[in-house]
Amino acid sequence: MTYFIDRRPNAKHKSAVNRQRFLERYRKHIKRSVEEAVNRRSITDMERGEKVSIPTKDISEPVFQHGPGGAREIVSPGNKEFLAGDKIHRPPGQGGGSGSGEGSASNQGEGTDEFAFTLSREEFLEFVFDGLELPHLQRKPLKSLQEIKMVRAGLARDGVPSRISITRSMREAYARRIAMRAPIKRALREAQQALEAEERKDPVLRNPARITELKAEIERLEKRIEAVPFIDTYDLRYHQLAAQPQPSSQAVMFCVMDVSGSMTQNHKDIAKRFFLLLYLFLEKHYEKVELVFVRHHTAAREVSEEEFFYSRETGGTIVSSALTLVKKIIDKRYPPEQWNLYVAQASDGDNWDDDSNVCRDLLVKQLMPQLQYYAYVEITPHDHQSLWQEYETVAARFPEQFAMRQIIDAGDIYPVFRELFKRRLSQQH
Repeated sequence: MTYFIDRRPNAKHKSAVNRQRFLERYRKHIKRSVEEAVNRRSITDMERGEKVSIPTKDISEPVFQHGPGGAREIVSPGNKEFLAGDKIHRPPGQGGGSGSGEGSASNQGEGTDEFAFTLSREEFLEFVFDGLELPHLQRKPLKSLQEIKMVRAGLARDGVPSRISITRSMREAYARRIAMRAPIKRALREAQQALEAEERKDPVLRNPARITELKAEIERLEKRIEAVPFIDTYDLRYHQLAAQPQPSSQAVMFCVMDVSGSMTQNHKDIAKRFFLLLYLFLEKHYEKVELVFVRHHTAAREVSEEEFFYSRETGGTIVSSALTLVKKIIDKRYPPEQWNLYVAQASDGDNWDDDSNVCRDLLVKQLMPQLQYYAYVEITPHDHQSLWQEYETVAARFPEQFAMRQIIDAGDIYPVFRELFKRRLSQQH
């Protein structure tokens, strides 16, 4: 059996195990502080850690003391002051609100502050994305497969101790012992029978030399039987492993952002913060998710990550140009039978006349049958426009795959993001 001992040193004066216990115990308080931090941070300030404060009263623990405790009606023998039934006066200087307990005001100005500690970047992101996942993620068979899984492929005589087959090794040892002892036991039985026959003879006819010879033979055979080892290296069998191709959960996320003139700078900042959350979420939880960034006004372009977040290009609005580009990219690089396809779109809902109908038809007839999930967020404090109305038709046709939410201000980003990517009951394991 192989044992692994983790000897990595913890940070100075810290215990990683105790820290994880603490984070789990006060998860509700920490999560509330993390949500507040997400809503107040800027676009470029999402990846650092966070200082969290917990009220002292929420981390207080019960204290156990020795002694019988409870209500007692006894008087210890030997005292000269009290009798049974006497009332004991409160000691002077206690009670009456004159103390300065934790968190309370006192005439000395003493008290206890809230307990504060700092979450690391990894811990902060863990709380930000707790309970989230990509909806309807499926395993897709690939022709040129890179993902493999080591599976058992029979038994071999050679291997490492951690892969030994105890049952098969003991079975081989048992069979070997039977095979090796069988002729010896047969000869032993014959020698014992011959000795008994010789000893039953009349003393006159009995051959002492023959008896001595048989006893020596019996002793020799018994020693040979005992010398057969219980288990030998010849008996050992090891599980053999072979590389087996596995279906892959590869996925691609299309980030589609409206950068037209109707999108104010505030709207664009909100959209960028939404996509930044999405980017961090995918980076942290999924190794094999590719990102495709698409910006559009009257025309759509596939751009780099840096250009997606920082370019200042603007113009009119034709949303269908972005959906058409997404369809072309899927057909060229991401066949649906091999990839899980996701689209996240952010817009203010403003669109060119009659183009919203084109968007609806593109989604219903071409995109949605191929997609795992489509998330649309409309950034507007006003009434919904034609694009939202047409998208409602799509949502009615594909209620499990199409989700749409409205963001009014920056405070709605995180709640909407969690609602769009929350773990579905059917996907929990």
